[in-house]
Amino acid sequence: MTSTLPPLVDVLDLLPDAVCVVDEHARYLFVSASFERILGYRAADVLGRQAFEFVHPEDRDDTEQQAARVTDGAIQRHFRNRYLHKDGHVVDMQWAARWHPEYRVRIGVGREITELRRVERELEHLARHDPLTGLPNRHTLQQALEQALADARAGGDGLALLYVDLDGFKAANDEGGHDAGDRLLQDVATRLTQALRHGDVAARVGGDEFVILLPGCRSPDAARRIADALRAQLRPVYSLAGRPFQLDASVGVACFPGDGQDAAALIAHADRDMYAVKGRSRRADLR
Repeated sequence: MTSTLPPLVDVLDLLPDAVCVVDEHARYLFVSASFERILGYRAADVLGRQAFEFVHPEDRDDTEQQAARVTDGAIQRHFRNRYLHKDGHVVDMQWAARWHPEYRVRIGVGREITELRRVERELEHLARHDPLTGLPNRHTLQQALEQALADARAGGDGLALLYVDLDGFKAANDEGGHDAGDRLLQDVATRLTQALRHGDVAARVGGDEFVILLPGCRSPDAARRIADALRAQLRPVYSLAGRPFQLDASVGVACFPGDGQDAAALIAHADRDMYAVKGRSRRADLR
């Protein structure tokens, strides 16, 4: 008993991934049915056209370079790029590809990973940011500070740190509860972000503690002026559980290189200076 296998094209059209064949000039010779399902283009729309036309403009150079490596004999299994769907939205793709020199064609199998990339980006953001305020976290601050230090050493630019501790936040938590306290911290983060200069970085490093990175700030006096401006931004009345509430902040300053040569020394100096500022404020309140 003999059986006849279905045409290979019918098999390829059943696959959930797009199968593409291009010639040595990257012109489409064949696309499977999933190409239209994923990118919106029918075979008649693309055959004879260059594959790079459909790649996101920001990814075309990398895609052309990768295609050249495949043509030179490399087998690609995990190349990622973005395509433009027929209706205009962006589609994230992952490709496996190889070159067949005897036929002078490149075969690629592409899988849509748009949802995967969305989840990856969310996880990347969570790993680098404080989940409550959305500000950079301690790890991201450390990376930004190390880069700013390298730039300051290389270019002679100034660099300063502000260590901000909220005065009155414990009372806010006691009065309004933790949910109200969380909303207060979110409001503080918004005000800090609005007060930053271009290139500054504000990070949450503890419960009610924040560090502000000031690249290009050349003197303690300039850093203190920025600290005073931040305090002024934080002082206007907040809403706490439907009632007005006022916060203040103690801000410590550290400047590179006078107050420290590395990240740890600068943060430690700014922290000590913040406690000194807080102590002076308490003594003034007792008078």
